[in-house]
Amino acid sequence: MEPTDTNLRAWDEAHRSLRRGGGRRGLPKPVRERLPDLEGRHVLHLGSGAGRETAALIGLGALVTGVDGSEETVRAARKRLPDAALVAADIQELPVELRRGRFDVVYSSWGTLALVSDLGHWTAGIAAALRRGGVLLAYDEHPVAACLDQMLHWHESYFDAWPVSRVVEALLGAGLGLERLEELPDPNRWGRREVRVPGDLVVIARKP
Repeated sequence: MEPTDTNLRAWDEAHRSLRRGGGRRGLPKPVRERLPDLEGRHVLHLGSGAGRETAALIGLGALVTGVDGSEETVRAARKRLPDAALVAADIQELPVELRRGRFDVVYSSWGTLALVSDLGHWTAGIAAALRRGGVLLAYDEHPVAACLDQMLHWHESYFDAWPVSRVVEALLGAGLGLERLEELPDPNRWGRREVRVPGDLVVIARKP
């Protein structure tokens, strides 16, 4: 289901109670601090999962379409958010109705990159979904952290994962302009604040 002008008022009524309750509490702090104003904006949420973050985005006034690769997870999320537009689809092979340049923001949730087997397809879908001037906000596990165990021992090569350079190259290859790239320590992953290695990755890119 793609948000259109004809269903805008219906969505607004369905989500009114969520908006009154705010929404930022359901989003990670790095995302809360970097999101643009979402009031009335069309947002595509990749990796929507059980719908907690989708509900938070709706609470900020956004018209949200959530996409998750698990049909079972999407069915469960629909019970929680019966009026939300939730789609079961491969995040790197978005349905054509979501690739029409209608979204102001694409938000890619933490854990989504681990599901991507082809960065080019993933970024091409994002670029097709965004309108001109639209923004991608991707918040995910840093590929270095994904290669370390709890003792900070390497269990696989960083270069066998998604090196940050390849993520950036894929975004640029899709015609998106990189605006922000941050590598953040994660205070919880190893049960203590670990500042020696990057824990999370934040990428913000814009469609010209």
